[in-house]
Amino acid sequence: MSQRILLLPGDGIGPEVIREAEKILVQVISRFKLDLQLETALLGGAAIDSEGIPLPDSTLKLANQADAILLGAVGGPKWDEIDRSIRPEKGLLGLRSGLQLFGNLRPAITFPQLADASSLKKELVAGLDLLIVRELTGGIYFGEPRGIRELKNGEKQGFNTYVYSESEIERIGRVAFDAARKRDGRLCSVDKANVLEVTVLWREVMDRLGREYKDVQLSHMYVDNAAMQLIREPKQFDVMVTGNMFGDILSDAAAMLTGSIGMLPSASLDINGKGMYEPCHGSAPDIAGQNKANPLAAILSCAMMMRYSLGLEQVALTIEKAVEQTLDEGYRTVDIFSDGYKKVSTSEMGDAVSSILSSI
Repeated sequence: MSQRILLLPGDGIGPEVIREAEKILVQVISRFKLDLQLETALLGGAAIDSEGIPLPDSTLKLANQADAILLGAVGGPKWDEIDRSIRPEKGLLGLRSGLQLFGNLRPAITFPQLADASSLKKELVAGLDLLIVRELTGGIYFGEPRGIRELKNGEKQGFNTYVYSESEIERIGRVAFDAARKRDGRLCSVDKANVLEVTVLWREVMDRLGREYKDVQLSHMYVDNAAMQLIREPKQFDVMVTGNMFGDILSDAAAMLTGSIGMLPSASLDINGKGMYEPCHGSAPDIAGQNKANPLAAILSCAMMMRYSLGLEQVALTIEKAVEQTLDEGYRTVDIFSDGYKKVSTSEMGDAVSSILSSI
């Protein structure tokens, strides 16, 4: 039976990078004779402009029907002044919640060709292969009550609720332990158990799971120390698991260790492995429409899609090999460019990957 992939170009540079990723998808569908259908829908600011809301019912319906989703990016200053309840980011959060995409996988891999592009010393990042597993549908981003209220003295007060249940922690914990089991067998759980009761529970659940996964070496680290250690000695980590807010921050910090956030894909999975895949770079409105964005993260997100949701490991490996060979041949978008390499545009990078893919 035919499988369906939903493309959500979104905002900013999203449409530009998804256009290049779609080239690769069309190419591998033809080459490997895959029974895959591509559909496109609106999300975020693009949906607001067209339909007045960031997540139209039609988009959610197609997302529920799809076997996998490829997202570009959402948001931008154009929509900063509208009501918070209908900003573009609400569409993304609603999609994650509506599809129960609780497990976010964020790899931070330093390609050998780009070790010099990192802001850290080459010896600190060369060979880096880190996976951050972030809980995505709970924690302070979704906790209730929340809001801005006026106190008796007339002063305003903002408040949010940081909450996790045992089942939510166990669910993401198993994703992380299973991932570590397939890698180097080391898992670092990141919390703030010295001051936050919710992460005291987090640590208790991780310890309980650790007794089941005796082949995985479990450690714990406070989030402030984890941030410092990522910069000091990033290769000490194999897999890190943490909650929504801490994972949001740490995964972006880890991304920059690799030289450019424009190189990194991500996956957000439900309990059955259905996923939404997206580059980590965001909408980058400052370069939107200029054909400057790096499409490799979006293309590598396609590889993750093939591996985790569609079970097509050989296709995933072929896409990844094409990206590596493109870098070997010296093609660089502006974010990873340095003297001696070939500076190319978004579309030219996509064409280069496509050309090399056809020869593999």
